[in-house]
Amino acid sequence: MWGSTLNGIHVQGNYFSQNARLPRSPFHSTCPDQIMINRTHLWKMELPRYMFSGRCVGKKNFGSYVVRRISGRCQCFLASDPPTSCLVQPRKLNNLSISDGQCQLLKYRLAIRTHADFKSEQYDITGSPMESLPMESLDSSEVLSEPALLKKDVQDMPNWWEQFPKRWVIVLLCFTSFLLCNMDRVNMSIAILPMSAEFNWNPATVGLIQSSFFWGYLLTQILGGIWADKIGGKLVLGFGVVWWSAATVLTPIAAKIGLPFLLIMRAFMGIGEGVAMPAMNNILSRWIPVSERSRSLAFVYSGMYLGSVIGLAFSPILIHKFGWPSVFFAFGSLGSIWFALWQGKAYSTPKEDPGLRADEKALILNSNVSKDPVSTIPWKLILSKAPVWALIISHFCHNWGTFILLTWMPTYYNQVLKFNLTESGLLCVLPWLTMAVFANIGGWIADTLVSKGLSITTVRKIMQSIGFLGPAFFLTQLSRVRTPALAVLCMVCSQGTDAFSQSGLYSNHQDIGPRYAGVLLGLSNTAGVLAGVFGTAATGYILQRGSWDDVFKVSVALYIVGTLVWNLFSTGEKILE
Repeated sequence: MWGSTLNGIHVQGNYFSQNARLPRSPFHSTCPDQIMINRTHLWKMELPRYMFSGRCVGKKNFGSYVVRRISGRCQCFLASDPPTSCLVQPRKLNNLSISDGQCQLLKYRLAIRTHADFKSEQYDITGSPMESLPMESLDSSEVLSEPALLKKDVQDMPNWWEQFPKRWVIVLLCFTSFLLCNMDRVNMSIAILPMSAEFNWNPATVGLIQSSFFWGYLLTQILGGIWADKIGGKLVLGFGVVWWSAATVLTPIAAKIGLPFLLIMRAFMGIGEGVAMPAMNNILSRWIPVSERSRSLAFVYSGMYLGSVIGLAFSPILIHKFGWPSVFFAFGSLGSIWFALWQGKAYSTPKEDPGLRADEKALILNSNVSKDPVSTIPWKLILSKAPVWALIISHFCHNWGTFILLTWMPTYYNQVLKFNLTESGLLCVLPWLTMAVFANIGGWIADTLVSKGLSITTVRKIMQSIGFLGPAFFLTQLSRVRTPALAVLCMVCSQGTDAFSQSGLYSNHQDIGPRYAGVLLGLSNTAGVLAGVFGTAATGYILQRGSWDDVFKVSVALYIVGTLVWNLFSTGEKILE
């Protein structure tokens, strides 16, 4: 026999016993003292989503007892005894998890699993009045005997992939799109070497080709944000991936036709990739609850870092075996596979998804997410807010240092640390890997701090301060280290701490204005791209007249400015309705 005491309700049945301690609920004093499972009258008894812990004592081989720890949420099916008594209002606990290190009888395990894995629509009934449910109102489909109930629910238990949160399917697809984004972007940095040899391009022409990507990239930052906020992120991100994938595939053809066509194709590629970040920010602002915001964004942005690693690692292999055009054909064709999955699985908002479970939809819509599309953009209101300018200025300061390190790092390794080109290429992968790891660590830390009651404003300031002051500290150490190994370590640590920015300023667009998340990202990232363009050019100018220490001093100064502006003017509260 088993029994359970839940807020004054005692339940009896077969196979196991459990004692669970729950917080006091509105039903504590109004629930009947005893409710018995029988073979004729069964119904759902649901409780609010309280967490609880307890012990489960089971009988093995009708002799020895084993003790289990239980934590989580579950749903119970109960019936009244005597049958004439009133039923309690539906209440629920969901997702009970049982840690069992010992093998038990199959019958015992099925009973535990059946009682633990029921799923149903969530209700938030805290503070609601007690209502009675008359016995006659029970649907006949709910009146089952206990053996039938066990058999039915064990058979109908969904597979794990059917229970996987749909919002994280959206996150995974966004992650993959960003993976492809940087794979298609960095392949030119490798392919440009055999291309320049084949077409006799001088360094000035190579620089023009590399910069042509940013012509289109700058053009669609704000436009992509406006488009996404008005018509939805699914269409805009899908357009972006198809557009830049087509441009990638057509790059070898354009190069063989002539330089002007190649420049246009690279600019077209920038147009496609320019809408990616605003569109992603828009769709996640509608799908992801505040409690998961930091780690979801950090995970998506880590796709960019891993895309760079994959692109830098596989491009030389493909070029060596199949020639430089193969890089563009292979990487670009992957976009069609992604687009097919995106069209079948993604929706701009939870309301548009017909297959979304009711409990997940309620969780998303009850959180602080953006729900309504935007008809007009209140530019005057947006640009009048100090936190918006804190985002823009901080994004500029952040990207100045980041773009310099990532663009000029191979040169620094080769000229200062005296690594050969092969070693420099391999070492350039390390910062990307480090950023991918630390971005996700920072995301989990930020969401954990929020869940423990720390304000979003405080969390964003902490994470972004690490993202600014960490790189600033490690860059100042480069002039003091005496070995190449320590210099590489400083560079890697600089980029690793930089990745905490994904849980700082990169998450803040959705905090202050979830309805305008795409536009806000477009505004701040425009400043960030300009910082990358100007910073990369300024570094070459500084190196002609100064040293690498001077380059790093400028970056450190901007990191400090960004820290001050961020901590003085940023906020984690919603300021744009």
